[in-house]
Amino acid sequence: MAGNDALAQAARAKADEFYTQLTDIERELKNYKQHLKGKAVYCNCDDPRVSNFFHYFSYNFNQLGLKKLTTTCYKNQNADLFSRNDSEIAIWLEYDGDKSGNGVPDPEEVGIKPLVGDGDFRSAETSELLKQADIVATNPPFSLFREYLAQLMEYDKKFLIIGSLNAITYNDIFKFIRADKLWLGYGF
Repeated sequence: MAGNDALAQAARAKADEFYTQLTDIERELKNYKQHLKGKAVYCNCDDPRVSNFFHYFSYNFNQLGLKKLTTTCYKNQNADLFSRNDSEIAIWLEYDGDKSGNGVPDPEEVGIKPLVGDGDFRSAETSELLKQADIVATNPPFSLFREYLAQLMEYDKKFLIIGSLNAITYNDIFKFIRADKLWLGYGF
């Protein structure tokens, strides 16, 4: 419940960089293992240096049977509680599994590539990465939740996103629930 309170506070404050706890990710995503096998997963709102989504998928890559993991994040110009702001460029990472056999995503196994733009999920270059993904998993920016979900629907993507429960009351979100295109997760 404490994590839920923090999530609600972040939503009210429009704190777009609220990072989801690893235990919450594990608790929810354990229910989708059969849907992830052989899939390319894209975390398009996740700074891989601090993202628990990246941590979960990279450390469980082989057990989940993933094909590929890609992650991008918005280049934050402001240092704050959640961002170290220690990079001058936005990056994207691609990981296709443990090659050394140590069960850890080593730096030489993770392909780090610069983005031309700022890494915004709406940009042309991140949209191209989105097209390549089978499943999107992330905690999208609260203030852009409607726009974020609309993009996933436009590209007809399967997704596992964690967001504010209040979002289901938005007319433009509730219509997807009513049309059986959006469901609440197991933890709710």
